[in-house]
Amino acid sequence: MAGAGAAAPLVTDLSLDDLERDARHAIGEMAYAYYAGGAEDERLLEGNVAAWGRWQLHPHVLAGLAEVSTATTLLGSAVDSPVAVAPTAIQGLAHPEAEMATARGAAAAGALLVLSSLATCALEDVAAAAPDAPRWMQVYVLRERARTADLVARAAAHGYRALVLTVDAPVPGLRLREWRQGVHLPDDLALPNLAGESTRSARGGGFMAVVANECEPALSPDDVGWLTGLSGLPVVVKGVQRADDAVRCVEAGAAAVVVSNHGARQLADAPPTADILAEIADAVGGRAEVYVDGGVRRAPDVVKALALGARAVLVGRPSLWALATGGADGVTALLRWFEAELRRAMALCGTGTVEAIERGLVRRALG
Repeated sequence: MAGAGAAAPLVTDLSLDDLERDARHAIGEMAYAYYAGGAEDERLLEGNVAAWGRWQLHPHVLAGLAEVSTATTLLGSAVDSPVAVAPTAIQGLAHPEAEMATARGAAAAGALLVLSSLATCALEDVAAAAPDAPRWMQVYVLRERARTADLVARAAAHGYRALVLTVDAPVPGLRLREWRQGVHLPDDLALPNLAGESTRSARGGGFMAVVANECEPALSPDDVGWLTGLSGLPVVVKGVQRADDAVRCVEAGAAAVVVSNHGARQLADAPPTADILAEIADAVGGRAEVYVDGGVRRAPDVVKALALGARAVLVGRPSLWALATGGADGVTALLRWFEAELRRAMALCGTGTVEAIERGLVRRALG
């Protein structure tokens, strides 16, 4: 694996602010509003990012490290680093090759890809684009459950190794930027992984209409078991924001949970994920893997997340900016940047492996 034992380069120069600016210019204002926007007054967008800054790394010295490895496993799949690509919808707005390019870029970096069920490429085509790479399938439980069952069967047949169940969207969040910009699915794009009226809903009423019209609003822990029973694939529950809910997910059979507030797109007054990760990880207590997304913009954030109890972080918007500006190569470059800087941060913290990162490496910032 590329992540094992390699030294960090002297300088890696990548600005996510510049990447976002260039992506905005490339994709136009409608697509940018969809990707960049949050719920209501969007206070949680900045809150997610700022919360990681409330934690400091507290490094060891004299650690005697000869090498540093970022390699790890996620539900048994080997990856080069604990930075995975989050499920982001409608990537056809960002690049002509859409999710297929993201899949190739993630595969070249040895990273896990989570494919959105609202992808503009068929899951079969995404699998063919990177056939040997680890990939998971994000799903919603739809009101017409046979459609969810069909999607799960297709994913299982094409090498997706887990199902990522989104549970924090019983109704669409109040996404004012999307509404004001008139975000909708263009006529030249479709949603091939969802049968029925999803494509028509997204063209007419925007993507919020798909959630409002087609997703099951009354999920319960029983749905975790139902989803597991469809294929035998492990189920990862995404959108967990409370310790007691995490425990309910694990007791219902979840193999992992993702601490997530849906990229600040559902409830603006929800807590930033960096503030709730530790209590959720402690409540899970090793009975399932824990991941986190929301506001991770720097490799030191990844170290903080792992020290607070996550096994991996999922990166969403930065992967879209990388796709929009560089296609598959851009996604690879972003992930390799995270990996190289993670290796540097780990070396400076005196920890040689991902598994060795522990709670004592972080402390709350004073003031």
